[in-house]
Amino acid sequence: MLYCTSFETNIGIIYIASSEKGVCKISLTLNSSVEFKSWIKKHFSEFEVVESKKENKEAIEQIRLYLARRLKKFDVPIDLIGTDFQKFVWGETMKIPYGETITYSELAKRIHNPKAYRAVGNALGANPLPIIVPCHRVIASDGSLGGYSGGIKIKEFLLGLEGAKSV
Repeated sequence: MLYCTSFETNIGIIYIASSEKGVCKISLTLNSSVEFKSWIKKHFSEFEVVESKKENKEAIEQIRLYLARRLKKFDVPIDLIGTDFQKFVWGETMKIPYGETITYSELAKRIHNPKAYRAVGNALGANPLPIIVPCHRVIASDGSLGGYSGGIKIKEFLLGLEGAKSV
């Protein structure tokens, strides 16, 4: 079974899905419910999809606490769906401390592939768990924000929420 729901936050509606293993998809307001449903269909076509806030309660609560500046590190179970390379990049991204930023280039160095900064950017663009996997903490070498699946305004908001400084 796949448990899906949406909830309202100070950054807009967030769509969330959890498998039996943990949270597997979060879509922010820039990503419409159509994109969310399309991702679910692509990755969980054989699963029964059930509307459930109850099954997503812990993740919803942690996201709300994070957005209220009362949580710095998530500990909900997650079910990362992606290639081995993407999962490696996302794993390293999860090591970036709250309130800090690094560049795409620095992240490429951390995965021992310094020339792969574009591939790192693509992997971050495919991150199915924005906020929990904090890809908003990765910025361009020139200090600009780069891209973000939820939109630059949300990335800017999240970095400001954390008090992040440029690299």
